[in-house]
Amino acid sequence: MSSNFADLGVSRPVVDALTKRGFTEPFAVQDLAIADVLAGRDVLVQSPTGSGKTLAFGIPIVDLVKADERRPAALVLAPTRELAEQIVEETTAIAQARALKVAPVYGGVGLHAQAKRARNAHVVVATPGRLEDLLQRKELTLEHVRILVLDEADRMLDMGFKPPVDRIVKQIPKQNNRQTLFFSATLEGAAGQLAKAYTRDARRHVHAPARDEKRVISHRFVHVNHEAKVDTLVAELREADRTLVFVRTKRGADRLVKKLSNQKVPAIAMHGNKSQGQRRRALADFENGRAQTMVATDVAARGIDVDDITHVINFDAPEDRDTYVHRTGRTGRAGRTGHAASFVLPDQRHEMSKIAAALGLESEFGKAPAHAGANGNGHSPSNRGGGQQRSGRPRRRNRGSASRHSGSRRSSGGRKSR
Repeated sequence: MSSNFADLGVSRPVVDALTKRGFTEPFAVQDLAIADVLAGRDVLVQSPTGSGKTLAFGIPIVDLVKADERRPAALVLAPTRELAEQIVEETTAIAQARALKVAPVYGGVGLHAQAKRARNAHVVVATPGRLEDLLQRKELTLEHVRILVLDEADRMLDMGFKPPVDRIVKQIPKQNNRQTLFFSATLEGAAGQLAKAYTRDARRHVHAPARDEKRVISHRFVHVNHEAKVDTLVAELREADRTLVFVRTKRGADRLVKKLSNQKVPAIAMHGNKSQGQRRRALADFENGRAQTMVATDVAARGIDVDDITHVINFDAPEDRDTYVHRTGRTGRAGRTGHAASFVLPDQRHEMSKIAAALGLESEFGKAPAHAGANGNGHSPSNRGGGQQRSGRPRRRNRGSASRHSGSRRSSGGRKSR
């Protein structure tokens, strides 16, 4: 692995900008992809959420785009507003080193002002729906785009964005006149087909989790009856630190937040029905420690990039293996230990056991009791869920502690980049 960004061919101005931010060593996914992107190659990158992929394409784009070329020269498509904002924030900080402008395009803000900023930007980061609005209104052209990035492409497919993405790509120069960077948690199935259709002679990079990743994240399966789910969650939250709770529906998120509030457990909801301002405030409260618990849907959680989430709880069971991996990948980041707990109702035992088996977690799943305990929630107070003894889990720290704040990502040689 390269010891610094200069070894990958990154320019001195960009290296200096990264160093000023404390970023000195590339993450594994950046080490895999940056040199190929700088060489002008199409790339396919399979990498999990939180691996540092934003700068894996952001850094080389900043080096490849020239300040005096026609705009926009690069387009990044992202599935959610939150992810688009994150990409803009990460990229802008280094783009300024080469006199480049980066602009977001997503719903929830004024369309005309947003279009003006996008027309003047070298790099546009957009969600498909709002970008199509601008294109249909002739507020923006993509005829000068020569670098296309599809970030979290698998999630865009899950959200039904393939038709608008296809229409957008048709307005960009053809494959032999553009460079395409495709980032996804999986390169199989529909995502793989899309990658093949959009790229040309692409270099494929798979950033696989380390073999011992399960030791970084402890996995538990809490067998519980429906009527005891909320009480069980309350017990879990009172012994956890910053926690992300997953539910399947927007209405379910709001209902659960209200039920938790009734039990004196403050929580905030994150889902697609919230306004952009509400989502931004909720994320800020969660990141800076004012709110310890966030209840989120899968789609909304794609824009959550908080390093020190200590616990992930699947209040509602994930639909499949990939969803489980996406959810639990929100904890155990940056060398920290994470904890994942999944509630399993009696009629979900079969499907959840298949997910556990696919991930090599049969032993954790099998440790849970087959029948509900005396308290009716599927575990005894001394061993909640049976998958992991409570003695190994951290106790809740003082909510006002300075250690609660995110951003503590330093290593002995400086900070790694995202």
